[in-house]
Amino acid sequence: MSGRGRRLLLWVATHAFAVALALMFLAPVAFMALTALMTDEQALTSDLWPRSWNWANFAEVFDRSLLLRWAGNTLLYAALGTLFTVVSSVPVAYALARFRFRGRRAAFLVVIAAMMLPPQVVAVPIYLVWARLGLTDSLWPLILPMLLGDAFSIFLLRQFLVTIPRDYTDAAKVDGCSDLRTLVRVVLPMARPAVAAVALFQFFYCWNDYYGPLLYAGVQQDHLTLSLGLATFKAFHSVQWNLTMAATLLVTAPVIVLFFLAQWVFIEGVTLTGVKG
Repeated sequence: MSGRGRRLLLWVATHAFAVALALMFLAPVAFMALTALMTDEQALTSDLWPRSWNWANFAEVFDRSLLLRWAGNTLLYAALGTLFTVVSSVPVAYALARFRFRGRRAAFLVVIAAMMLPPQVVAVPIYLVWARLGLTDSLWPLILPMLLGDAFSIFLLRQFLVTIPRDYTDAAKVDGCSDLRTLVRVVLPMARPAVAAVALFQFFYCWNDYYGPLLYAGVQQDHLTLSLGLATFKAFHSVQWNLTMAATLLVTAPVIVLFFLAQWVFIEGVTLTGVKG
């Protein structure tokens, strides 16, 4: 065997588990894409390869649903939710990481406890509050609470900020910078990977959120998000698996593309986030 063949076999043996894991995750995506291009009749058979490539299925999804409207609602929810979460979580994480005040550890324990609290526990009282304010049948009950921060985002940012040497912030304060200016000019540029990771986490959460819109979006089709709209589309086209798979592919494609475009920032932010107490 040539040297090139031995190197190829060595690479396969070294990465066999990773390759098998990648194939396991790619197989459903490939099956979804191939089914989306089949006819109605073939989608109900055991065939795995389309007899004809029906690209018109994607156009038919737009004709039979309010997909663009759902995408707009989801983008509004995800964009505002991500912006509000980052803006509100960064100062809290900075205070927990840098300031010394009475009750700091207790406040950090409250953040950790909030991460463990299932949203279903407080769903009823919070829904009653928003109902009295007249904000149900909309996405604002999901967007506005993010102005108060997110427990997981605060925890992740705090764990990163404690790894930044204090010499940088002390030097900025010696030069006359206030705490806010130190945060904006010194800390945030150094914490850019962690902020990007938090933003991606929150964006993906809002994009895929089903439970929240199910509670507050109501039953009107033009108020739905993509996850909830996809469920209703599947209910109306339960036997047309080609259209259901086409709609699913259209919903999942943006987040997959976004993840691959920002993959290095996401991995860097997660990797550099320490566990220092």
